[in-house]
Amino acid sequence: MAPTSSLSSSKILPLETLIQRVSATRNGKPIIHCHGVFDLLHVGHIKHLESAKKLGGTLVVTLTPDRFVNKGPGRPAFPEQLRAHALAALACVDYVAINDSPSAVQTIQRLKPNFFVKGSEFRKDNADHTGHIVIERQAVESVGGQLAFTDDEVFSSSNLINRYLSQLPEETTTYLRQFSQRHPIDSVLQYLNNASKLSVLVIGETIIDEYVYCRAIGKSSKEPVLVVKQQSSEQFAGGILAVANHVADFAGITSVVSVLGQNADKQSFIRDRLVKSVHAKLISRSTGPTIVKRRFIDGYFFQKLFEVYDCNDSPLDPECESSLYTCLENEIPLHDVVIVVDFGHGMLSPAVVDLITKKSRFLVVNAQSNAGNLGYHAISKYPRADLVCVAENEIRLEARDREGDLEALVKGVSSKLNCPNIIVTRGSHGCLCFNQTQGYSHVPAVAQTVKDRMGAGDTFISVAGLCVAQNAPMEVVGLLGNAAGAEAVATVGHSRYLQRVPLMKHVECLLK
Repeated sequence: MAPTSSLSSSKILPLETLIQRVSATRNGKPIIHCHGVFDLLHVGHIKHLESAKKLGGTLVVTLTPDRFVNKGPGRPAFPEQLRAHALAALACVDYVAINDSPSAVQTIQRLKPNFFVKGSEFRKDNADHTGHIVIERQAVESVGGQLAFTDDEVFSSSNLINRYLSQLPEETTTYLRQFSQRHPIDSVLQYLNNASKLSVLVIGETIIDEYVYCRAIGKSSKEPVLVVKQQSSEQFAGGILAVANHVADFAGITSVVSVLGQNADKQSFIRDRLVKSVHAKLISRSTGPTIVKRRFIDGYFFQKLFEVYDCNDSPLDPECESSLYTCLENEIPLHDVVIVVDFGHGMLSPAVVDLITKKSRFLVVNAQSNAGNLGYHAISKYPRADLVCVAENEIRLEARDREGDLEALVKGVSSKLNCPNIIVTRGSHGCLCFNQTQGYSHVPAVAQTVKDRMGAGDTFISVAGLCVAQNAPMEVVGLLGNAAGAEAVATVGHSRYLQRVPLMKHVECLLK
C-alpha cells in the first residue's frame, strides 16, 4: 500500500483533540458532521460528503470503530485506521476521528455541530431498523443544530463487498442473491421485529459451561499421559440460560423455568448472568449439584482436549418434580410460545413432558444428544410439537439410520411425531427446513469466522422458534437461524448473546 500523504494524516485526530480544535476555531462557520462505518469507500460516500461540504463550513467525519461495527462476522472488511486514511484523502473532508462509542449520539452532544448529515435513504425514520436516526435527530436538535440530508444516488458498501470481496463460497453468494429476489429484506426482518409481540417461556436444564485454559507441557515421564499446566478459566451461563438470554432481546416477555442443584447452588452466579428482563423460576433439587460442564482447552490453539461433567443424571426427587410440575402448570398458559431444550439430564420426566405437550399453545422442542445420554435420549420422547429443531446426528439417531436420505428421514419423523415443521441443523452444510405444506428448503451456512461451535444450536433454535410461531416461510427461518448461528460461532462460549439490531444489520448486509 502506498504511503499516506502527510496532509491526509494531519487531518486524522483523536476524538477529544478534534472536539477541542473545532470548538476553538468555529469563527462563525457552521460545523458539518457526518458519521458512519465507511467500509469500502465508494463513489456514493464521496458524493454524499461533497454534498455535505456544500453546506458551507468545516466538515468533520467520525468513524464507527472496529469493535462496534455490528454488520456480522467478517465486518468491517477494512480496519478503522485504513478507513480513516481513505476519508482523510478526500479534499472535501477537513477532519477525521475514530469514534469512542457505538453510535454518534455522544459525539454529537460534545461536538455540537450545526448540521448532522445523513443520506437520502434515512429521510423516513422507519427506514432505519436500528432506530438510531430518531435518537440522532434528538441529539443534534438538543445542541441547537439540525438534521440534514443529501440527495445523491445511494450505493451500498455491503453490496460491493458481497459482490467482490465476499469470504463466502460462490454458491452461497449466488444463493443469497436469489433469496433476496424471492424475499425482500423488509419482509425478512419483520419477523425479528414482530417477535416483540410474543410472550415466550423457555424450559430446560441450567448448565454452567466452564473453560479451563491450559498449556501442554509434555508427556508424563512414567506414563503415556498428556500433562498440561492450567493458565486461566472462565464460566458461562449455558444450557437453557443461554437460550433465555438469546430470546430476551427479541420477545416482548421472556421467562425461564429451570432446576438448580441442592441449596440453590450457583443461584447468585446465574442471576448475575441472566439478562435483567428475563423472569426466572429456579427450582432446587435435593440431590446433586447444578450441572457444570468443564472443558479443558489448549490456550494457544484453542483446541478442546477433554471434558468433565459434574452432574446428577437421575430423575428429580418427587418433591422437586411436584414443584416443577406446579410451576409449569401456572406458567405455560401465560405464554404464546414454549421453547424446550432438553439436555437429557433428568429434569423432564414423562409426566412433565405430557403436561408441556398438552398445555403449550405453540411448542418448539429440541432434545440434545451428548456423551451422557447418547442412545437413551431422542426427540420421540415428545409425542407432539409445532417445531422440532435438531442436529443431523440427532435425527439420524431418532431414525436409527446413519446413511439414509435425509429428506426421507425428516418426513418420516414429521409423520411419526405429527409435527408440521422440522429443521435439521448441519454445521458447515447449513440446514434443511421442512414444512408439511411448503416442502423442503436447503439453506447454506453463512458463517465466515468460526472460533467456537459450542451453543450454535441453542442460538439457532432461539431465533427459529420465534419465526415459525409467526408462520414465517421456512426458507426465511433457515436463513435467520443460520445468521444467528454465524454470530454464535464467531465468539467464544456464551460470552455474548444475540441482540435484535446487530442480527438485523447482519442479515441486511447478507442480502444487499
